[in-house]
Amino acid sequence: MQLYLFAVGILFIMAIMDLMVGVSNDAVNFLNSSVGSRVAPRRTIMIIASLGILAGVTFSSGMMEVARKGIFHPHLFLMPELLTIFMAVMITDVLLLDFFNTFGLPTSTTVSIVFELLGAAIAVSLAKITLNGEGLWALGQYINSAKALAIISGILLSVGIAFCCGALAQFATRLLFTFDYQRRLRRYGGLWGGLALTMITYFILIKGSKGASFMTPEVVAWIRSHTWTIMTIGFVGFSLLFQVLQLFTRVNILKPVVLAGTFALAMAFAANDLVNFVGVPLASFSAYALAQTSSAPLTLTMDGLAKSVQTNTFFLLGAGLIMVGTLWVSRKARTVTRTEVNLGRQGEGLERFDSSQLSRIVVRMMVGILEGVRVIFPAPLRRWAHQRLDPQGYQPAPGYDGSTPEFDLLRASVNLMVASALVAWATSMKLPLSTTYVTFMVAMGTSLADRAWGLESAVYRVTGVLTVIGGWFFTALMAFSVALTFAFALYYFKGIAIAVLLILVAFVVLRNFRIHGRREKAAQEMEVLDLKRVSDADVAIRGCFEASGRYLAVVRHNLSTCFDGILTENRRQLKQLRGETNRLQTWSNIIVANIFKTLRLLGQEEANHAGKYAYVVYALQEIAESMRDMILRCHVHTSNQHAGLLPEQRKALQRVRTCVENLLTDTTRVLERREVFDYRRIAAHYVALKQLLETIDTEQIARIRNGLSKTRLSILFYGINNDCLKISQQTLQLVTIFDETFDMKAQQP
Repeated sequence: MQLYLFAVGILFIMAIMDLMVGVSNDAVNFLNSSVGSRVAPRRTIMIIASLGILAGVTFSSGMMEVARKGIFHPHLFLMPELLTIFMAVMITDVLLLDFFNTFGLPTSTTVSIVFELLGAAIAVSLAKITLNGEGLWALGQYINSAKALAIISGILLSVGIAFCCGALAQFATRLLFTFDYQRRLRRYGGLWGGLALTMITYFILIKGSKGASFMTPEVVAWIRSHTWTIMTIGFVGFSLLFQVLQLFTRVNILKPVVLAGTFALAMAFAANDLVNFVGVPLASFSAYALAQTSSAPLTLTMDGLAKSVQTNTFFLLGAGLIMVGTLWVSRKARTVTRTEVNLGRQGEGLERFDSSQLSRIVVRMMVGILEGVRVIFPAPLRRWAHQRLDPQGYQPAPGYDGSTPEFDLLRASVNLMVASALVAWATSMKLPLSTTYVTFMVAMGTSLADRAWGLESAVYRVTGVLTVIGGWFFTALMAFSVALTFAFALYYFKGIAIAVLLILVAFVVLRNFRIHGRREKAAQEMEVLDLKRVSDADVAIRGCFEASGRYLAVVRHNLSTCFDGILTENRRQLKQLRGETNRLQTWSNIIVANIFKTLRLLGQEEANHAGKYAYVVYALQEIAESMRDMILRCHVHTSNQHAGLLPEQRKALQRVRTCVENLLTDTTRVLERREVFDYRRIAAHYVALKQLLETIDTEQIARIRNGLSKTRLSILFYGINNDCLKISQQTLQLVTIFDETFDMKAQQP
């Protein structure tokens, strides 16, 4: 029994880890709307969300039964067999959620725990069937297939329901208030705010009270019998309060609605999802305690787990404190939140996801459907709706320092109201509805209704949504298969398997931590480049050139690495460098977007002479294309095991490399520091390169005629030289435009 007690202890340690990785992923559920709308300082948002979590954990007691009897029939298993299932589940859950957190993708902790329980339970059931000599048909006796299918179908159904509810609610709300909603809020904003908070109160307090560990059955019965009274009083009271605030103060009533919704959704998250993190360890402890009551603990069936058990409130609060602590310190939580906020933002900006064939098909199909549907409605109605939904006139409320949040408070309030209502209703029905699926799809539905997915960004946003949804199916597949594999290993190898799997967990978590650190550093570099919150034209111009300088520093580094790789025929180095080409293109796209923003900030007189900035756009794109072509060319040549460069060619390329690197180094210093420089000295590098290439070309022709340089080798040699010439030409173009743009005063730091 000591081994099994040790296993229970490990499960509780894994529960702490699971709480940390789970909250890092699920924090997006309740932070998305408040962070995206910037309703308050981040510290205020975090405090409110923390209070919501602490309140919500006390409502989760009723959900704990899912881990004990929701997927399998516990009376058919022995205590060691259940601990095997639970151990496989927890190890898989930590690994899987940490993987998704590392790459900033929101996934469902509910789906993961359900499919892990299903996979591990099937593995142990198959082992028992084999041992007992039963047929495969007996598997149905061990697995609660009806309950499992109900849970899975409910989760999948929630995707469509949440998306439709979010889109319809936002469409109706926007038609009522429009993007210029301040005047309309003064008229009937009190009624709308009262309705929003009444819905939140109804679904969180009344529906969620059945699972609260501190409420007696009498209190729950009283609340249920006075439902309409509470709703009526709440609606009248909230409406009057908000209308008074709207008429006699400058309080934006959407802010308390969003903050209250953040609290409510955090509360619903904790009530619904806490079972995903601690339900399994609690079930393991119950199984161990139940076995201790028998004289033959290893052969006692776990019938007692089928009974309802009320979880201790202090234990739930302890779990809540761990969740709150993780929420404040986890950097991965911010990464996941950033993904969802960017997919739903109203304005233009850098898109994280590229377009895909599937997203293009979806966009074309939806455009065709909308074109067909629009003819059904009369033209005056279409014009009226277009005017009500036009976001062009939107101006953020005071307090944003001239910058625009990702979306406005009106959409944030709809996000929170709809999502919290759906999640709280599922909690009251004891259905482990995925809070991630609900909140994500509601946010995507509201962004679609708000026309955030315009033709400029639709394919990228659809790709992002499809990527996240595809990750959900990947979650289900991996949770099932990995838990099944781990359960088999634990069943047959016991202590050895435990040791190996714990080492695996430590290795993978540490490795993911390093990977996330590198990805976060790269993301921060991109954010520094982005000038979307700059409102001064002079600052924007300088920022564009400084960013171009940093961009050229990266180009120089990649160029040097590429030369090292091809000169030493290091295929692995070139392969790794090829993976960095997207990063260089992203840098170029950000700077180009900054230039367009700068053009919008320029005055009329300056705009008349701003045509030269078009050459900056062309130069940056040409440099990125040339660098990518050079890297790809070198990598393909070495990967195909073609003949290496001749000694004479290596010497020639070293001379070319020196000229280009010197030009990039001097230009980088000029653009980054905005210092006084000698244009002729920098241009001399380009002149020297052209003269050198003429000499090299003559020598290469002689090698071709003598048969020393074969066709593929000659193509590689000329390709590298041509790309270096293009990079140098466009780098000098940037220096020329910089020289024309800044006078001596502007060049001072």
